[in-house]
Amino acid sequence: MQKIYYKNKEIIPSKIVCIGRNYVEHIEELGNEIPENMVVFNKPNSAISNTLNYFFEDTRFEGEICFLIENGNIAGVGFGLDLTHANIQKNLKTKGLPWERAKAFNGSAVLSEFVPFNGDISKLNMKLTINDTLIQFANYDLMMYKPEIMLEEIKNFMDLEDGDIIMSGTPKGVANYHLNDRFLGQIFEDDKLLVASEWVVK
Repeated sequence: MQKIYYKNKEIIPSKIVCIGRNYVEHIEELGNEIPENMVVFNKPNSAISNTLNYFFEDTRFEGEICFLIENGNIAGVGFGLDLTHANIQKNLKTKGLPWERAKAFNGSAVLSEFVPFNGDISKLNMKLTINDTLIQFANYDLMMYKPEIMLEEIKNFMDLEDGDIIMSGTPKGVANYHLNDRFLGQIFEDDKLLVASEWVVK
């Protein structure tokens, strides 16, 4: 696990809770069915990285708005990349098996710093630019499950500890990536930039 920061202090989440299939156009681009209930899976804190590494040819990026939890509520916001070994996941899904080998490997949660947030959550949006081209865009309106619903659903079966992170799902535009690609992830409240992070694939 590499270091991530909130209020200029290092934080160590006990877990990262990920929301899957939260954007209709992303579901459609991967040929999945719209789920009846919110899809939830976890990444361990050993998955956390602040560097973006190249793994395999089939490894896919998924840009996401991420939330940091304090006292059971959303306290901070950051940008995250959920990395996925696509072929491994496809094989696991075909057999009805868990996704950990495809989703929870070391370095699979690439995170920016987190900044305090107490603004209007309905105005949040994110942009992911790769090599100066806008690849992904997401906002509150496009989410099937809004952040307040995510919190309620997760708390039904799992405690959220201070420093835990929720990755809220990815919009359309996911793809494989290459060595030396330049990523820029940004989180905005309306047009106000809240946090940005750049990575060059190593």
